[in-house]
Amino acid sequence: MTANVVLFTQPGCFSCELMRIYLEAREVPFEERDISVDSEARRAMTETYGSNETPTMLMGGEVIIGFDPSLLDQILDTASSSDSVA
Repeated sequence: MTANVVLFTQPGCFSCELMRIYLEAREVPFEERDISVDSEARRAMTETYGSNETPTMLMGGEVIIGFDPSLLDQILDTASSSDSVA
């Protein structure tokens, strides 16, 4: 999958840890941005993407707030099937 994935996280966020493990297990490359030390990332997450919660993930133009494995499975399975040449 070639979609650019950005993951907004912060220390002490259990759902962020689950999201990180999930993405690594699915072999999805991602860029992690820690909003506790990166003020630009915090601003982007809250103002640009309208989220006040971590994890917030940007994937292929979609904003996903929170950790929802069934939604992620659906998005990743759809994305990978559209990449395949049948």
